[in-house]
Amino acid sequence: MSHTGLSSVVESRRLNAALAAVILLFLAIAAVAQVLSGDLEWAGFTLAVLAVALVPPVARRNPTAMLPWEVVLLAALPTVSRALLAGQRVAGMTFSGRIVAFVAVAAVALLIAVELDVFTSVKMNHRFAVVFVVVTTMAASGIWAVSRWLSDVILGTRFLYDGRPEHVIEEALMWDFVAATFAGVFAGVLFEYYFRRRARLARRIPDSDPAGYPDVESGAERASEDGEVSDR
Repeated sequence: MSHTGLSSVVESRRLNAALAAVILLFLAIAAVAQVLSGDLEWAGFTLAVLAVALVPPVARRNPTAMLPWEVVLLAALPTVSRALLAGQRVAGMTFSGRIVAFVAVAAVALLIAVELDVFTSVKMNHRFAVVFVVVTTMAASGIWAVSRWLSDVILGTRFLYDGRPEHVIEEALMWDFVAATFAGVFAGVLFEYYFRRRARLARRIPDSDPAGYPDVESGAERASEDGEVSDR
C-alpha cells in the first residue's frame, strides 16, 4: 500500500527526527538560560526531559530513532508555558508554577511510556497502558518532591522550605500529588488513544513495532513499504 502527498510527509522518518531535534535544541537553550537565571529547579526538569528523549538515538546510534515529535513537543510545553504564561491570567484562570509542574510531571511519564512501547519489547494491553502512565506520573511526582527536599536539606535551597509552616508545606505537597495524578490520567488516555492507536509510529520510527495498533500493516504490507520509507 503506497502513500503519497501529505501522508508520506507526515510519516517521514527524517522529518520526524528533524522536528524532534529542533524541539530538543530549544530545550537545551532553555536549560542554559534557566541555569544562568538561577532557576535551577526547572533547569533540572528540562535537562531530565532532554536526557530521556535522547536515550533512543544514543542507545541505537541512529539519529532517526527519535521519539515522535508530538510527544517531544508535549514534553517541551511546560518549559514554554512557564516562560510565557506563569503568573498570567487566561480565561479567568491564573497559570502558576505549580499548575505547569503537574503538566511537566505527566509529560515525563508520557515520554517514558512511549519509549517503552515503541523501542522495547514491552507489550501493554489497553487498560494497563493507561494505568502505567498514571502510576509513572505519580512516581515521577514523588521523585521530584524528594529531589527538591534533598536540595533544600543539603544545598540550602528553598524549593519546599520557603518559610511556610511545615504543616502547610505538607498539605500543599499532598494536593500536588493529587493534581499530578489527574494529569497522569489525561496523559494515559492521550497515550492509549493517540500514540498507540492513531499516530502510525511504525512508519516513522525505525525498528518499531508498537503493540495494540489496529491499523498497523501485516508483515507483507510492511515489507513492501520498507523500501519507500527508508528513502525518506
